[in-house]
Amino acid sequence: MRPASEADLSDMIQSAQALHIQGGGTRGVGCVVGEALDTSGLNGVELYEPGALTLVARAGTPLAEIDALLASERQRLAFEVPDMRALLGREGISAIGGVVATNASGPRRVQVGACRDALLGVRFVDGRGDVIKNGGRVMKNVTGYDLVKLMAGSHGALGVLSEVSFKVQAVPEAEITLVAERDLPQGLADLRAALGSPYDISGAAWAQGRAMIRLEGMAGSVAYRAGKLQERLGFEQAKADWAAIRDVTAFAARPGAVWKISLKPTEAPALIERLGLEAICDWGGGLVWLLDPSGTANVRGAIGAFGHATLIRPIPGMTQATFPPEAPVVAALTAGLRAKFDPRSVFNPGMMG
Repeated sequence: MRPASEADLSDMIQSAQALHIQGGGTRGVGCVVGEALDTSGLNGVELYEPGALTLVARAGTPLAEIDALLASERQRLAFEVPDMRALLGREGISAIGGVVATNASGPRRVQVGACRDALLGVRFVDGRGDVIKNGGRVMKNVTGYDLVKLMAGSHGALGVLSEVSFKVQAVPEAEITLVAERDLPQGLADLRAALGSPYDISGAAWAQGRAMIRLEGMAGSVAYRAGKLQERLGFEQAKADWAAIRDVTAFAARPGAVWKISLKPTEAPALIERLGLEAICDWGGGLVWLLDPSGTANVRGAIGAFGHATLIRPIPGMTQATFPPEAPVVAALTAGLRAKFDPRSVFNPGMMG
């Protein structure tokens, strides 16, 4: 099934029993069943106003097309979309609807927020086939339900996106990365100190014994801030591959299960030590990627109630669910939302429990 319009999408949903929602097929996780619904036919940029830093695109529009259009005006999507194809062993073309559905966000989240924070509006079709619009093309106070942020990260469980609106960002004049050889506890302590400073950090990561801090902005400001952090932390200017941090490249060609952990940055060193697994840390330690070669580590047991673990890349024989079990109160809220937006349980059955 490949709708070419929002009206087609509505008709297909109304007549469907179970649908597996897919865009470019590059970043979906979880076990799903149902007939494939390919959103790539919902394609094209509807509006781009560089002066207003606003872009509106249909959900199946390739991310590369949007990136190229923005780059022609020295602009970008600020939240630095990860490319998970190598890590997940996928091919295909990433589409902007999938970016929103997974709330895909990279290292710059520590400065500008996640994908959901750049969203201005959405259009989507719910499980009844009704077209719903929320938000708009400018930032404004939200009244009623904030469906824009609800749809970001919903993994297609509540509706199929047909159109998304973003605020975009001008590409900064200058960028500097500061690097230091640090063990994990000291490295993350230094990253937290940098993030707690007034120097406006746009990246704070640790990998393979190196702590990395990124600064962006006007050239004079970047140079000043970098100098202050060098004095305070003892880092030096050096090149760093932020795309490799963003895309978890170090784990891509290596066998084993890959976990994505969200937790308090101060908890990261103890968690990694308990599990004894190789780690890449982003967001100052708030995001931890773990490589489990055997797939037997008790990751969720080690985290307990202090974090959130998603099994991004399982290996054969693993029985853990992709997403962690929800607390009873959260599960009740989730069930209520699904009953409202997808009363027939049409969308991605089995993906999120």
